[in-house]
Amino acid sequence: MSRTRFALALILTLAAVSLPLFAQEKPKPDAKTPAATLKVQITITEQEGEKKVANLPYSFFLKAGELGPASPWTKLRMGSRVPVYTGKDGGMQYIDVGTNIDSRAMTAEEGRFDVTVNLERSWVEGDVAVPVEKAAGQLPDSHPGQFREPVIRQFKTELTLTMRDGQSIQSTLATDPLSGKVLAVTVTMNVVK
Repeated sequence: MSRTRFALALILTLAAVSLPLFAQEKPKPDAKTPAATLKVQITITEQEGEKKVANLPYSFFLKAGELGPASPWTKLRMGSRVPVYTGKDGGMQYIDVGTNIDSRAMTAEEGRFDVTVNLERSWVEGDVAVPVEKAAGQLPDSHPGQFREPVIRQFKTELTLTMRDGQSIQSTLATDPLSGKVLAVTVTMNVVK
């Protein structure tokens, strides 16, 4: 009987000592930033050597939330449909040329946001010399010619940046291998209050 009393007293003592220890444990705070509306500006700068050829700004709003299939994409489309000669029976085909931006944002830790950007840019450079092969009926000593046609150039990038309120990042710098034109993409993000 004294053994039972001793065991019971020991259990009650351990319970009394351990309960305050459990009560002192604080839950870990969630470091995730709550959902917010973000204003994103993407600027595409084009340069030929030291000369700035174009400075193209695009602004839009994003709803930043938790990562998942329900994270909404914001889509921006700006451009033109350009007629291109196909060579068959005088036919024309229209090609979309311009800027396409798809973007979304997710909350990250410590007041930051993961901003995902998929950017496509195409443009027409006119009057580019295109070599023409010698036709079957041309004289043997004639040289194959060239004709002047517009060329459609392209630039694509997909990126995810972890950004804080008010931050600007030059995220991409690329050089067109044929023309030497340099494209720089700068992303700026602000939390809308």
